[in-house]
Amino acid sequence: MNDLKKSLLIIIPAFNEEGSIGVVIDNIKKHVPWADIAVVNDGSSDRTAAIASSKGVILISNPYNMGIGSTMQTGYKYAHMKGYDVAVQVDADGQHPAEQIAQLIRPVVENKADIVVGSRFLGEGSYRPSLARGAGMALFSSVVSVIIKEKVTDTTSGFRAAGKECIEFFAKRYPDDYPEVEALVLLHKKGFSIMEIPVSMNERSAGRSSITPIRSIYYMVKVLLAIFVDLMKKI
Repeated sequence: MNDLKKSLLIIIPAFNEEGSIGVVIDNIKKHVPWADIAVVNDGSSDRTAAIASSKGVILISNPYNMGIGSTMQTGYKYAHMKGYDVAVQVDADGQHPAEQIAQLIRPVVENKADIVVGSRFLGEGSYRPSLARGAGMALFSSVVSVIIKEKVTDTTSGFRAAGKECIEFFAKRYPDDYPEVEALVLLHKKGFSIMEIPVSMNERSAGRSSITPIRSIYYMVKVLLAIFVDLMKKI
């Protein structure tokens, strides 16, 4: 993997993930040992921060629960400040397999894309969302595909690798709430190239998702409104 060994930061946003964070860190160290790891603890009330600290990773703690957008932007700000070439978001719940990080970063390292998104719907993935969740994902993918004029299949995937210029952009501007879909629109407006590659994802290894059916409706409405506002604004 010598050809992939640019300076690499793995950003792990974490909120009350004591049941999985240790295994996630161990797997990253096993499969991408040259990478630095930054856990951004989003005001957890459990042992998430203590476990991360015991693993010897970079630990950045928000003073209170600020949400995924602010948490990821904190990670990107750190990556930009330290001059990393590539930053990868890996969720703390164990869904993103560390053994696929190398293939995720390859197009960025080879200057084939500014950001690479791991898609659960390309290739022969076994991911099967619920009917409501699948409908929302399909809607977002259709809207974003029209906007960026290329087909994207998994706009809600948080498993993604960003190059140096994207890191700088995200350090300055990153959507606040449920950011993954909106971030792709912002990148397109700034002229960044977007690529998807097929990945398989695991089931959440511990805890439970914060996205309930009611929050899913709020999520869909908010993100669609944010996208259309973005289209009207100068970035």
